Order: sequence, then C-alpha cells, then structure tokens
Amino acid sequence: MPDNRSGHQPPIADYGFLSDCHSAALVSRAGSVDWWCIPRFDSPSVLGRLLDPDAGHWALHPAADFESERHYVGNSLVLRTVFRTATGEVSVTDALAFAPGARGHEIGLASPHVLLRTVRGHAGVVDMLSTLLPRMEYGRTEPILRPCAGGVQARGGPVQLMLNDPVPLTCAGGAVRAAFPVAAGETVAFQLSYTPAFSAVPTFATAATIEDTVAAWESWADLHTAYEGRFPAEVRRSSLVLQGLTYRPSGALVAAATTSLPETMGGALNFDYRFAWLRDLSLTIRSLWIAACPDEPSRLFDWFSTAAGRIGDELVQIMYGVEGERDLTEHVLEHLSGYRDSRPVRVGNEAWQQEQLDVLGEVLDAADLLQESIGEFDESVQQMLVTLADRAAAGWAEPDAGMWEARDQRRQYVSSKVMCWVALDRAVKLAPGLGAAADRRRWAAARDKVRAAILDQAWSERAGAYTGAFGSDDLDASVLLLPIVGFLPARDERMWATIEAIERQLGEGGLVRRWPSDPSGFLICTYWLVECLALAGDIERATGWFHRASAHANDLGLLSEEADPATGELLGNFPQAFSHVGLINAAWRITRAATPNETTSTTRKSGAS
Repeated sequence: MPDNRSGHQPPIADYGFLSDCHSAALVSRAGSVDWWCIPRFDSPSVLGRLLDPDAGHWALHPAADFESERHYVGNSLVLRTVFRTATGEVSVTDALAFAPGARGHEIGLASPHVLLRTVRGHAGVVDMLSTLLPRMEYGRTEPILRPCAGGVQARGGPVQLMLNDPVPLTCAGGAVRAAFPVAAGETVAFQLSYTPAFSAVPTFATAATIEDTVAAWESWADLHTAYEGRFPAEVRRSSLVLQGLTYRPSGALVAAATTSLPETMGGALNFDYRFAWLRDLSLTIRSLWIAACPDEPSRLFDWFSTAAGRIGDELVQIMYGVEGERDLTEHVLEHLSGYRDSRPVRVGNEAWQQEQLDVLGEVLDAADLLQESIGEFDESVQQMLVTLADRAAAGWAEPDAGMWEARDQRRQYVSSKVMCWVALDRAVKLAPGLGAAADRRRWAAARDKVRAAILDQAWSERAGAYTGAFGSDDLDASVLLLPIVGFLPARDERMWATIEAIERQLGEGGLVRRWPSDPSGFLICTYWLVECLALAGDIERATGWFHRASAHANDLGLLSEEADPATGELLGNFPQAFSHVGLINAAWRITRAATPNETTSTTRKSGAS
C-alpha cells in the first residue's frame, strides 16, 4: 500500500505533476499534494511537505488500506488515481485549472489559480478522508482557519486559500478535515482557490472544471501533431511536460518545478531550479521545433530578448526569473529539514552571478534555428546578437564557471570553448541580417582560432579522449556536445574515441555520469550519448541507450535530472525540463539516422544539423 500519511516522504518517482502554466503541484501516489507554489512556479509554497513533514499538504485517499494506480487523462496533465479497497473502488482526478474556455495557444494566458480534486465512486462504497494542512511561506506561517458560507477560508501572510464544502468540513489543529463515504456513481468535487490575502474575499463558485481543463490540454495537443518519428508516445508526453513547465504569460520555461531535491540523497547539492536558464535555450528550442510548433520556440526566444534588455559591458546573465527578473539572490531556509534530510534547502540561485561563456553560443544557435520562421530580426535583437558574438570573439580564451556551474574556481572548460565557437560560427551565418555592426570577417577569424585551440588543448593523450578542461585528463560528458553542435563529426577518429571512452568509463546502469567521481547518472548526458551514437550511424547502440535512459521515467513518463545508477532511483529536481528536452532530441536523432534519405516535415522545420 503506498502511503505518506505519516509524513514519510515517498520516492521522487511517486509524484505526478500538475500545471496551469503559471504554477505547479506534485501529487503522490497515495493521493497527497505535497508541493504547490502559488501563484508562480517560484512563489513560496503553501503545500510543502516535499521538503519538510510539517510544511503543509493536502491528503485525499481512502480511510482503509488501499492499492492505487494512476494515469494522465488523454493528452493532458490532468492526473487520475484509482484507489481500490476491500469495499470498493474510487478515483481521484486532480488538475490545476485553466481559465474556463481557454483553448489552443490561449491556455495558461490567465489562470484562476484553482486546484481541482474530484472523487468519483466506481464500485461499492469507499470511506474517504481529506486532510488539508496549509502552511504558507514554505511552512513558516500557520494560517487562520475560518469557516464561512460555502466552505473554509485559510489566511496567513500574503496568501488566502478557500476550500469549498461539498461535504461537511471541520477545522482543528491547523487542518481542515473531512470524512465521507463515496458510493458507485457518486461524485464529490473539491476546489482549493488562491487569492492574495488583502484582495477582496473571493466567492467559492468557479466555472473551472476538470472536464474543461482536459479539453484545454487536448486542444493544445491537437495543434502539435507534426512529429512523425520514433518513440511518439515518449515525445508527446515530454512535449506536454515542457508546456507544463512554461510560464505562459511570458513564454519562459523553468528548468524544473521544484527546489532543493538532492543530487545525492542526504547531500548538500540541492539547488533551486524554478528559473529559466539560457544554457538550455538552443537545445530546448530545437526540441520544441521537433515536438511542438513554431509558436513555442519563437515565444521562448522573445522572452529572452525582452528579459535581457540592452546588453552593454555588464556580465551576460545566464538565467532569469519567469518574468525577466535578474536578481535571484540565494538564501537558505534553515527551518526546513529538506527532502529526506537533504540540507540545505535553497531559494534563489547563486549561479545568476556566474560567468558562463557557453550561453553566448546557446543564444546565437537559437537565433540561427529560428531565423527562417522569425524572418528579419528587429534592431534590438540584431544589436544583442552582435554584442554576444563580439563577446565570444574577445573573451573565448577566458576561464569561466562552466555549464555545470562550478562554485569553487573558474577553469578553461572545453564545453564553454565549443559554445563560443558555436556563437561565432552562427554569427558568421547570420551576419547578412545583423546590420552594419556585423563583423563577419573578424568573427570568422576568431572562430578559427577557437577551433584550433580546442583541437590542440582539449585532447588528452593519457585519457585518449577530449576531456572536460584544457590541460586535464578527466573525462566529462559535456564534450558529447561537439558532434551535436556540428564542431566535429561523430566518426572523427578522436571524437569517436571520446564517445567510446565516455560510454565505457562514465556509463553505468543505463546512465552516463558527468565525470568519473559523479555518484549519479545524468539523464541529459545519457541522451547526448544517444545522439552521438546515432550521428555515428550506430542506430542499434543508440536505441539501446535510449531505452535504458527512458526506462528511468516513472509510470507517468516523468523524468528528474538524475538517477542512481545502482538502484535506478530518481534524484534531483522534478520534473526536469532538460531531461525531457534530451529525450525529444535523441528520439528525433535516431529517427533521422534510421531514415537518412527521407526529409520529413519535422526535419525541414527544425533546421538541425
């Protein structure tokens, strides 16, 4: 029997993901909403048991022992959990509601900020329990509970929640409780609504429904049917996850729905991923082209160009808040014990102040991918792209924090140099459309210098491979990007030796580690290996690695950042956009390798190499 009623935190894989494209909630297999940050992905939680047993939850499940199974309803992020007991069977269907009537690309533009939970009886009679324990501001504030006409109001700090009363509710011990039977054919529909604490008191009535929310998701999915490659079910689910991680009012796509889920259980590498990274930009845009349609990638690029503003002499920021915020100052929530005692729990992310040269290539590569659909770039975007290309030409030889965001010291990371090469290579291609300030000749000369330096200084005779930093003998899976971005063919003698060394020395348990001492396997690195093998024409090995990596998804098709190679347990923030981006790109790369003489509509529109 799955159970987290006692406060025990279940495995990360036990959680399902809900989204209204403003905020996210995680629901355990036992029917407990243990994470809900409202009204934005990066807002303080009002239900936070994911990070501390006392930080709030909403459990809704049978009173007696039960077994459960679950699935998403159609092409949606509406979750249905079926509970079976000795006396009968019920389902609980959970959703974060869209604005009533929203369809297609309009979903998520506005949100009623309502969590819907509907219990339906299917057989016999099942006694149900509902326990809502709201705790605002990451568990710091116990709200005042006040019964009123239509339900219960919970007010504390900047938040008020309103729970309707389809069944009698009682308030005691900081919780709102209900016990009620559900017979076959009966339905009990709960609605938990958010408003700011000092706004007008809302009514309990809302037009939002489970059925309308399913219809909204399905209408979005119906616009995204161009993908005709291999692994269509996995690609479709991943595209829905990426949409669910998109803050629709701006177009920003957050790296994950959570903060501080650990890279190693009980460890300190726990970071806040509820922001949008430029590091992910071009790979994400490529995946959205493959699995979605032009609207999403163009909107994501527009978000960045607006968030960045005018780039002058200051550091090129690597990440932003969902509405373009720059200051993401990190602090520790000392009062939270962390997921399974994994401390610290961090809010904000210190990496916003790091210099990462790879982002220069990410932005210019994204612009190159989108040029055909966008057409002529406006003057401000031209200026931005020229500035980033100039930065790459002038600064590529400098050390930086690298794409893995090292917090100890700067190094001459190979992946950063390669992405500077990408920035200059794409700038040379884009130069005719970048205005009078474009210096194609200088960019081309700098590009060739970067390439020569990488070929000379990234190779280690001792390792027999390209390594993670100039002068290092340590393997690093980030160099798998070299064939993916077109720096070297996968079958180049030294590149192929590198691919095989990474597969042999960093591959374990169907996963690829970032470096030899890394205790966990990274999903995105594993999918990069799949792409490299496919680019080399070894479709059988590529497919095998794809299946082994994707097998780490939970029963709902959701991936976290990492997994334990020995046990397969999911680790890190969840669900992780980069892992689902990697899945989509790897599936497409295998498809192309398996059908090299076919030019599909997806291939034409992706513009990928």
